[in-house]
Amino acid sequence: MKLFTKGLAALAAGLLLAAGADAGATTVRVHYTAGKEGIRIRADKGAAGWSKGVAATASDAPLNVWTYTWPDALGEIAMKPTLGEDKVSIGGVYKLAPGATVDIYPFFGAPFGKVSVVKDFASPQLNNKRSLRIYLPPSYEENPAKRYPVLYMQDGQNLFDAKTAAFGVEWRVDETINRLVATGVMDEVIVVGIDASPDRIPEYTPCCDPKYGGGQINAYDAFVTATVKPFVDRSYRTLPGKDSTAILGSSLGGLAAVAIAQRHPDVFGQAGAMSGSFWWNDGAAIAKPANKVPVRFYLDAGTRDDGAADTLRMRDAMLGKGYKEGTDLMFYSAEGARHNEKSWSERVDKPLAWFFPWGASRQ
Repeated sequence: MKLFTKGLAALAAGLLLAAGADAGATTVRVHYTAGKEGIRIRADKGAAGWSKGVAATASDAPLNVWTYTWPDALGEIAMKPTLGEDKVSIGGVYKLAPGATVDIYPFFGAPFGKVSVVKDFASPQLNNKRSLRIYLPPSYEENPAKRYPVLYMQDGQNLFDAKTAAFGVEWRVDETINRLVATGVMDEVIVVGIDASPDRIPEYTPCCDPKYGGGQINAYDAFVTATVKPFVDRSYRTLPGKDSTAILGSSLGGLAAVAIAQRHPDVFGQAGAMSGSFWWNDGAAIAKPANKVPVRFYLDAGTRDDGAADTLRMRDAMLGKGYKEGTDLMFYSAEGARHNEKSWSERVDKPLAWFFPWGASRQ
C-alpha cells in the first residue's frame, strides 16, 4: 500500500511538472482574451482576497493565458477571476485541490445562450429530414478558446419555442440552463435538440409493441450516433468524449435515450428518461434489462398518471444489474406531476445538474 501511495504521489508530481506548474504550487490558468484590462484573481486564501484581488500574469506563449499560483500548503483554494478590477466572472466559484494545475475558461458578459435552427437535416438511415435546434451557451462567442460538453435531446421541437412545441408549451431548456449556469449549479453545455419526425413512434422504439408496433430504433440510433453527432463535432467547439456527452428524452424519447446509451457506452457517459415509456412491449426493458454499462442514468416520473410504477420497476431492475443509486443511477419522483411538457419543463433542471454539475467539465 505504501509503494502504491508513493507511486501515485510521484505520478501527480510528474503531471504537475509536465503541465508547467512549480512543485508545491496550486495554479490556475485563465484562458481569456482580456486585452489591456487584464485578469485579476479573487480567492479565499493568500494574497488574493475576495474584495479586490491581485493581478494574474500573462504568458508569452500560449497567448491569452493568465496564470496565478498559491503555495499548496494553503490547502484547497476557492477562487474567481475578474476582467480588470470589477467584472467578476459569471457562474460559480472554481475550486482547486492543493498542488493542482487547473485551466478555466470564464466569461463576463450576459448569461444568455442562443438557439439556432439547422433546417432540413437529412437522415440517410431513415430516408427523411428534420430540423436540429442548437443551443449555444453564453460564452460561446465571447471566449473562443472554450470547448463544451454536449447534450442530445429527443423531441427538439418542444424544447425552446412554444410556437413549435406540443400544445404550445415548451420545456424552456435554454432559460433553465441560463439560470443554472449563472447561479453556478451547472457547467455550460451545447444542447442539440433533434426534432421528431412524423414517424416518431417507430423511430423511438424497438420492435414490437402488440398495439403500436414500432421497431425503427436501430436506424434512429445510427442516425444519432453516425450522422448527427459527427456533424455537431465538426461544426461546433465540442468536447466529443463520452464523459462530456449525454442523451435525454421524455416518454418514448426517454425510452430511446436509455436504449441508445446502453448500446453505445463508448459514446454517451450520461443518459436520462423523463417519464420513460418502460411499459413498451409489455415492459420488455424491465423484464430483460440490459447488462450494466459505464453510463450514469437519470430516471424520473410524476405521481399522477405518469407510469411511475413502471419507472420504479425499471429502477429496481437496474439496481439488480449493479447500478448504485446516487452514484451511477438517479431516480426522482415528481410529486403531482403529469405526463406532459409543463411537468417536464418544471423539473428538467434535475437531469441537467446531474449530468453537468458546475466545475465537472475539463478541456
